Amino acid sequence: MRVILCFLGLLALASARPDIDDTTIVNMDVKQKQLFILKLLNNILQPVMYKDIENIGKNFKIHENVQLYTKQEVVKTFVSHLKDGFLPRGEVFTIHVDRQLKETVTLFHMLYYAKDFTTFLKTACWMRMNINEGMFVYVLSVAVRHREDCKGIVLPPPYEIYPYYYVRADVIKNAYLLKMKKGLLDRKLCDFYGIKKAEKDVYIIDENVYDIRVKLNDEDRLRYFTEDIDLNTYYYYFHIDYPFWMRDDVITNKLMDRRWELTLYVYQQILARYYLERLSNGFGDITIFSWNKPIRKGFWPWLQTHNGLEIPPRFNNFVFDTKKHNGVDLLAQEYEKIINDAIIKGHIEINGLRLELTKPEDIETLGKLIYGTVDKNDSVTKNRIDAYRYLLIMMKATVGLNTVTSDKYFVAPSILDSYQTALRDPVFYQIQKRLCYMMLLFKMRLPSYTREELYFPGVKIDNVVVDKLVTFFDYHLMDITNAVTLNDEELKKGTPDMKFLVRKRRMNHQPFKMTIDIMSDKTVDCVVRVFLGPKEDHMGRLLDLNLNRVNFVELDTFLYKLNSGKNTIVRDSVDMHNIVRDRISTHDLWKKIDTVADLKDISIKDIKNYHTGYPARLVLPKGKVGGMKMLLYVIVTPLRLVDNVDINVLDTTRRDLIDFRSTVLLDKMPLGYPLDRTIDTGKFFTPNMKFVDVIIFHKTQVCDMKTRWDKYVLRNYDMVDEDTVKDYNIDVDIKTKVDRDMNIFDI
Repeated sequence: MRVILCFLGLLALASARPDIDDTTIVNMDVKQKQLFILKLLNNILQPVMYKDIENIGKNFKIHENVQLYTKQEVVKTFVSHLKDGFLPRGEVFTIHVDRQLKETVTLFHMLYYAKDFTTFLKTACWMRMNINEGMFVYVLSVAVRHREDCKGIVLPPPYEIYPYYYVRADVIKNAYLLKMKKGLLDRKLCDFYGIKKAEKDVYIIDENVYDIRVKLNDEDRLRYFTEDIDLNTYYYYFHIDYPFWMRDDVITNKLMDRRWELTLYVYQQILARYYLERLSNGFGDITIFSWNKPIRKGFWPWLQTHNGLEIPPRFNNFVFDTKKHNGVDLLAQEYEKIINDAIIKGHIEINGLRLELTKPEDIETLGKLIYGTVDKNDSVTKNRIDAYRYLLIMMKATVGLNTVTSDKYFVAPSILDSYQTALRDPVFYQIQKRLCYMMLLFKMRLPSYTREELYFPGVKIDNVVVDKLVTFFDYHLMDITNAVTLNDEELKKGTPDMKFLVRKRRMNHQPFKMTIDIMSDKTVDCVVRVFLGPKEDHMGRLLDLNLNRVNFVELDTFLYKLNSGKNTIVRDSVDMHNIVRDRISTHDLWKKIDTVADLKDISIKDIKNYHTGYPARLVLPKGKVGGMKMLLYVIVTPLRLVDNVDINVLDTTRRDLIDFRSTVLLDKMPLGYPLDRTIDTGKFFTPNMKFVDVIIFHKTQVCDMKTRWDKYVLRNYDMVDEDTVKDYNIDVDIKTKVDRDMNIFDI
């Protein structure tokens, strides 16, 4: 078993260069910048252990250096907020609180509008010393992803920076217990909790997913997917790249004139992928969120924040309390109605602007209405942050504890209030289905694609062959050392005495290849799109293509140059577009960086798609033991390259091309094409597309976590499951077993 080694590099870096001057910062290369960012984000809940960061943070006076920022008005806003006070250190951070959101935007502007990297780094060091830990991690992450002089820097995985959002509270409690007892625990206790000592001062703790003490309903069978650390990281990093609050003129990526279309598409794809996982477990359609009905399925997060605050559960049959929400739910419903009416009318007037919603490219406006905000283009409202206009936040607040109108600082955020945890809750997908309906309504008003828009003259797909598709569960070690407090001696040394890893059970699949044979009568650039979707519903009934098209997941999309004659394309599952393999741990990354002269010398597979990638393990849904029938849809279309694009981006062999979210953004056709609009079956099917039947099998294996749970739990302990009247001659069918999935409103 591969065990992550200790912080060997941290001690050296903690003592290296206690004094750092401007010249040193100016001359930093990408490698040195990378190491400094890692230091800023290491042990974020602890006092700073690096002298250079401490010295810079203490000596830099922001209010005396206003000239070092390109927009001096942001410094004035920052100083004003500083007088009022920012979110205190130690408190839980969430951008769903209006005041915290405004503070977050102010801090981001300070980092983003720093004139040079020297000012950026000094500002970041000051924030590390003075700003709330969660808020600092968030604004620094967003700034690193959007500043040109931070290009190429890799951020640590969020689950290593703040493990509390990714690991159950009982696991972290056991880590603290080990720390307090210096590893001396009862052998039987260690066996029950799955605690092992791997090597000197390295401890592994199991996260036993078979512990059902907080199971509220059958939706818990999907936790292996919804709580996957890489899936939640994918969602979190997407938000970091395209925050809903960020103005369009801040985003420097030239391809992001389709930012809001991409946002709508990513949410729709997450929804479709979740549906495939539901089918794998015998569940039906995703229940659409309703304002007027109770939420039947509850959720118990079993998570706890660093200050001991438990992330609250939502029990089955949750009923809305309008009084508690202070009209937030009514505001959200009204705004939702305005957007739906605007789609039907074909336009909307907001802030004195008339915005059209009739053309395909108007989907940008729709995405901004649903997930962002539309600002009037003048100096009065230009920098204004109106949190009430973000519909998704309003709906999350209604389902959760209404952080919008709660205390400005001391909030108890729900599972939906963090982009690192929102995917865990089944109601998240119900909300997204309601919001996705607006996009579908918009697309329904657009005409179906004509044959000319679908047909590729002279190109035909002859055959598509896919290897046997098999999924299984394996194990992964995640470092949670940052969740455990260091003592004074450890802080002085710059390294912990004990390392803690959690063993997680996760889904994976066997490697497979897909072979596509294409005949072409010419040499031409093309786009190959591959979608995977269900063939049958949960009851085995064939699905109508028009109703089913929104359930297809974009499996792979790539650019290809067809030659005249037969072309055979072989795509390996590990090389599909924008997927990321297991992220290298921060400590291993630190060691590698320390041993190379240039950051580009690190193996490209270690950092490729590090921030943007979808987890390679979750490309396929779980499927079923006897096989689950699916449809593979392949279409080849001519490349319609967008205007003014850097042609070098097409070179996928470039060493510096470690982050590129979507090849399909290079093509002018809408995202999801051609399944994004209503299908005219009389014109849809062309020779350059093909549907292929595939079957996904799931391989079951004996899990030692379940074996251990069955060994220690008394089988007849839960007396509720016993028939208490079986010894009596009563001629009635009476059972006292409680059906936890029973909806009292259906009785």
